[in-house]
Amino acid sequence: MFESIHHIAIICSDYQKSKRFYVDKLGFDIIRETYREERDSHKLDLALDETYLVELFSFPNAPERLSGPEAQGLRHIAFSVRNLDHVIEQLTTKGIDVEPIRVDPTTNARFTFLKDPDGLPIEIVES
Repeated sequence: MFESIHHIAIICSDYQKSKRFYVDKLGFDIIRETYREERDSHKLDLALDETYLVELFSFPNAPERLSGPEAQGLRHIAFSVRNLDHVIEQLTTKGIDVEPIRVDPTTNARFTFLKDPDGLPIEIVES
């Protein structure tokens, strides 16, 4: 029935700050940037390795995330990398705090977490 994930939609509190984070620090490519005047809303379509992946939105007065990643609903987004140590080094050089590396007890995969400017948990998994 389903073929793949089409995109992930993220609502941010500070559009320019989140845009810099996802584009300048995480390395996403901008596909399209739209300002919708009737909604006072920005929409930024982002790609990773030429694959459309994230829609970044801003809305006036959007409510804050109610709790941490253990709340019902979307828990986090995750990206795979080939060399976790190298990626962590790149992120910390750009001023991004990264949690200590953990190992999944089921798959033995190494992984870590960071947070976007609004506290959205982002997992990085070594594949």
